[in-house]
Amino acid sequence: MTAKTRYFLIGSALVLVLGLGIGVVAYYGGVSGGLFAQGPGPKELKYVPEDAAVVAYADVRQVMTSELRQHLRQLDGVTDEGRSEFRDQTGIDIEHDIDYVVASMRGAEISDHADGLVIARGRFDQGRLEALAVEHGGKVTEYRGKRMVMAPVDRHRERAAAEAPEFALAFVEPGLMAMGSLPAVQQALETGAAGRNVTDNAEMMKFVAEMQSESMWAVGRFDAVRAEARLPAEVENRIPPITWFAASGRVNGGVQATVKVDARDEQAADSLRDIVRGFVALAKMQAGDKTEAAALLPAIELGGTGKTVSVSFAVSTALLDAVSKGGAMKREAAPKKE
Repeated sequence: MTAKTRYFLIGSALVLVLGLGIGVVAYYGGVSGGLFAQGPGPKELKYVPEDAAVVAYADVRQVMTSELRQHLRQLDGVTDEGRSEFRDQTGIDIEHDIDYVVASMRGAEISDHADGLVIARGRFDQGRLEALAVEHGGKVTEYRGKRMVMAPVDRHRERAAAEAPEFALAFVEPGLMAMGSLPAVQQALETGAAGRNVTDNAEMMKFVAEMQSESMWAVGRFDAVRAEARLPAEVENRIPPITWFAASGRVNGGVQATVKVDARDEQAADSLRDIVRGFVALAKMQAGDKTEAAALLPAIELGGTGKTVSVSFAVSTALLDAVSKGGAMKREAAPKKE
């Protein structure tokens, strides 16, 4: 039994969060209109605190069955080994058992940690998950009438023991799990019962409403993401002041994505546009006279007016193939470890 299996709850959250992150950046698909019949955003937002700094959504089913994913599975080095091990241990097949996920993060200025929360809608064997947790040192309890599983984090790989919060998984509703640090999951259960949630945050919901027809999106305060990114000072100092961001993507054989930000003022927005233009010019310069390389460059469209800046780009499967082949060639050229 591997260490990852022993801490399967932590692994499950990481797998889902990673899948969500990749989906937001790289994938897009359709979603049924009935999901958003209650108003802007999925109904699971009722468990997200009103002061959430970032909120994201991903239609996992659409990602897993997309034509692009099937193409990526054929690339060198891509296997289903991790997903298969996860399924064998937990009974959850991410490709078929997870429908969609909602993720959120509260800023570090609100809680001791920038607590992340993942809410997954799908089909889960609650008894099997509880038994597996207990088998590996976890414990099952209740909080506000909901069954909750707690497992200690791997304190050798995380923060100091005094600071590292426990990881928890709660069975919120039939077919709905909430995962994250113990404080984040408890807050979700309290929020669901209190009536006030992120849908009462008018500024946040303005951006969510713009994304509600999309199947992959993320919106939030840029300062919260910036704080967690821990960028080098030379990079940090070059980023113009940004207040809000929104991102989405679309799959249609390749990848189409859009990132929109609200800058603090028009001057900051103009500076950001100049940075984007500089990156595009640098990429074209590096491609030079190489026709094939130039043809693979993503088509980038810069837009927005006033304080708003938007960047749309398209990535072809040919570029993804080229990146994969380049990585494979580097691995083959790397000296063998004895």
